[in-house]
Amino acid sequence: MGLGILKQSLFVFRQFFFDPVSVMRRWMSIPSFVMNLRQYRRLQHDDFFSFRLRDLYFSTHDRFGDAATVDRHYFHQDIWAAKLIYGSGVRNHVDIGSRVDGFVAHLLLFCTVTYVDIRPLSVITESLRYSEGSVLDLPFADNSVHSLSCLHVIEHIGLGRYGDQVNPQGHELAARELRRVLKPGGMLLVSTPVGRERLCFDAHRVFDPSTVIGMFFDLNLVEFSLIPDAEGRIIQNAPIELARSCEYGCGLFRFTKK
Repeated sequence: MGLGILKQSLFVFRQFFFDPVSVMRRWMSIPSFVMNLRQYRRLQHDDFFSFRLRDLYFSTHDRFGDAATVDRHYFHQDIWAAKLIYGSGVRNHVDIGSRVDGFVAHLLLFCTVTYVDIRPLSVITESLRYSEGSVLDLPFADNSVHSLSCLHVIEHIGLGRYGDQVNPQGHELAARELRRVLKPGGMLLVSTPVGRERLCFDAHRVFDPSTVIGMFFDLNLVEFSLIPDAEGRIIQNAPIELARSCEYGCGLFRFTKK
């Protein structure tokens, strides 16, 4: 009980102030930084790329991290969704609010993407079209979008985190809009946190998988796959009960419209 309270207290402290572990890593790396700098200056024989204090960029603490910063949900879900869209032969896809530097970037290699978000997008590149809009009021006609995705998004809607209006039913209204614009025979890819159902205000919601399926009641569920707790893999066609046993898994839902 004592350890659990300590972990929870540390988590709350990180949300509002700073990460003590990160600060400790920076302090621990100072001796290495000083030693590396001394060695570099001793080995340098000219003024080319010489050390100047005004250009200091202390980063030695990176030695304590992994080889790459990878969010296991986004990494695996982006590959999962991109494979499905590529395999379907789609050349024009619509995405609502998903990660641009991961999933959307994958798609740009083989199709044009229309990206919709309430926040401005400063990236300009070939095959990427930006449309400012809300998942609660999508700028598309009924039954008009053949290939549609919304990854790790609907759990945030209605919490005000991204500048949207606070609405406890935001996730249900978002699902209704996605259902509205999806074309009959079209494919919709959705991902959300799954597991012990709860609200983590104002970050996100965690859904029971059946809640998500219920929000898309008039669509056909073709696939439910799962990225479980603390595992860097996707379980294809996972049982619902396994997802319910998660604390913070990622549910991957593939729907088609009747």
